Amino acid sequence: DVLPSPDGPAPSVSITEIRQYLRAQDIPFHDGYSCLHTPSLFTGGRADQPPSANAPYTLFIDKTTGSFLCTATLAEGTWQDFQANVELRHRGITPIPPASSEEMEEEMRQAREDARCIWDRALPLWELLDEEETKKTKALFGISQVTDATLKRFGVRYLRTAESLVFPWFSPQNATLKGLKLVRAEKKGDTITYVEETLPRFDSYRNLFGLPLIGRRDTELVLTGWELDAVALHQAAGVASLALPRGASCLPPTLLPYLEQFKRITLWLGEDLRSWEAAKLFARKLSLKRCSLVRPGDLQPRPLEALNQGLNVTKILRSALLASHKSIVSFRQLREEVFGELINTEQVSGVKWARFPELNKLLKGHRRGELTIFTGPTGSGKTTFISEYALDLCMQGVCTLWGSFEINNVRLAKIMLTQFAGRRLEDQLELYDEWADRFEDLPLYFMTFHGQQNIKTVIDTMQHAVYMYDITHVVVDNLQFMMGHEHLSVDR
Repeated sequence: DVLPSPDGPAPSVSITEIRQYLRAQDIPFHDGYSCLHTPSLFTGGRADQPPSANAPYTLFIDKTTGSFLCTATLAEGTWQDFQANVELRHRGITPIPPASSEEMEEEMRQAREDARCIWDRALPLWELLDEEETKKTKALFGISQVTDATLKRFGVRYLRTAESLVFPWFSPQNATLKGLKLVRAEKKGDTITYVEETLPRFDSYRNLFGLPLIGRRDTELVLTGWELDAVALHQAAGVASLALPRGASCLPPTLLPYLEQFKRITLWLGEDLRSWEAAKLFARKLSLKRCSLVRPGDLQPRPLEALNQGLNVTKILRSALLASHKSIVSFRQLREEVFGELINTEQVSGVKWARFPELNKLLKGHRRGELTIFTGPTGSGKTTFISEYALDLCMQGVCTLWGSFEINNVRLAKIMLTQFAGRRLEDQLELYDEWADRFEDLPLYFMTFHGQQNIKTVIDTMQHAVYMYDITHVVVDNLQFMMGHEHLSVDR
């Protein structure tokens, strides 16, 4: 995914400007947690009239970026698109939602058809005629304690041919199937890893699993990092629960409008420190004042594990910590956090590199908020090494942003794809699509800058990427090219 190019990034807009514009245009709105709510421009009403305050407020404007989404028509676009549609109304023309490219539309249509075929072939678990097979499957996914009624409520099915659980993505408006996620369990020795695949592909998979089951009057929600956690939570505590499409790795801003109705959101994303860090990051996006976080620990594992161990899930939810704390704290308030760091010393030291055990001894792992500088003469292999080093983290779900100012993105992507595949693809072109598909699913983004740049533009782009894609690792290669050769004075 390529971020907007430097010559034409969408100009940033402040919340004050958005409010002033809406008032000037007589568009009624009210303030939500992460969005402003207004009546939709795309649902009826006379084109030359401003939207009526009595109309349902189904259009949401993101307070950070100005992007909008209409939950009634699924029209979405940038702040500039919104303004263009308001202008159309003034001229008496009915606004038209910004269209995506024909190629994208065709891809989405194809993905929906493929999803429908898989969905029709998948069976509810209790319809597998062999009771032994059902037991084995449930045990493999750790859902022996989950009842058939709960699985039925969430529409979970099983695809025999792929030995995968199937989680549907239904449109909240009309309950049509928009896509699905397949989860396969792979056993290596005693450890089980879960491999996920989505239709459509991850970058356009915008599902909040469980959304059609949410009632209009629900005001409290538990947000989880995995579909089976949402299922377990509902069974164990009867609470409204949703699962994020990419777990603890990111919370796409296009999902924020669907979370606006909740006065209280508890984030229970997983059982390790990475999910705890992600929960703190997401709480800022969702507005700290309404968020609580479940702290990972032995007595507070992920929800499915808590159900399997017979723990009191309601009690764990009640013990969630408020996300917003004042500027001054006492040790008493930090006590739990300090204990958490002591029992998770391995995780506190960061995400370990799988390919560089020696590097783990030096740096302990990748930790947020740390700066690492690699120096060496031209041609000594800095870029080659750093692309391998970043790829290693990326494959473990660390969202990564590359700013390559020296070599262009195509060359960089070629190096990284070769490292990812571990083979010379130019000699095996028939394998290109298979490896490119897998590479595309990594949480990896590139800035489109090249050569010397205005530092403010670069920082603005980085901040935008952190908000949009929950980036936790930024690579700048290299500083000399970004600053331009002539400015290398010592203080610079």
